Amino acid sequence: MQDEYRTVARAGVHETEINRSRFLCSLAPAATEEDAQAFVAAVRKEHADATHNCFAYVIGADASVQKASDDGEPGGTAGVPMLQMLMRREMRYVVAVVTRYYGGVKLGAGGLIRAYGGVVGEALDALGTLTRRRFRVATVTVDHQRAGKVENDLRSTGREVRDVRYGERVEIEIGLPDADVPAFEAWLADATAGAARLELGGEAYGDA
Repeated sequence: MQDEYRTVARAGVHETEINRSRFLCSLAPAATEEDAQAFVAAVRKEHADATHNCFAYVIGADASVQKASDDGEPGGTAGVPMLQMLMRREMRYVVAVVTRYYGGVKLGAGGLIRAYGGVVGEALDALGTLTRRRFRVATVTVDHQRAGKVENDLRSTGREVRDVRYGERVEIEIGLPDADVPAFEAWLADATAGAARLELGGEAYGDA
């Protein structure tokens, strides 16, 4: 697994006009290729009257899935520059759809490449990006007497508390980078006089 990846902070639309053509870049996070395809379909439906709805998406922290479509523009002038912009910005789990309403002035191949790639870059700048880092899901099991203080200490030191479950004992689920595990185990033993148990689970990604 990659240690971290970047993605778009939120879904949104950025619009620009180039030689009387309107370019609308719709961006969204996409956890799976199915999510990306559904977003593309939704934008195409919303802008069914547009001249073109070109798209590009990158799925996987290692960019294992990359797809692009020119949707009727000359080959390689729309989807590919969009995809190249996403890759250049090291974006992952993201889908971009650029909707073009033709304004009567031809841009030429070079102009199209600059327009489609450029509007994706502008949209990323406008909507913002965030970095997600790899961590291990860990569960701290502690008695009720100590649980409140442990949870407060975890939050005050910036740990991501993902879930708290109450039963015979309290289970506090956190995100823990692998490199932090030894130091965290020592801290937990000290903070609870050895009364807490730490169980390491699978890996996931969270906000940096």
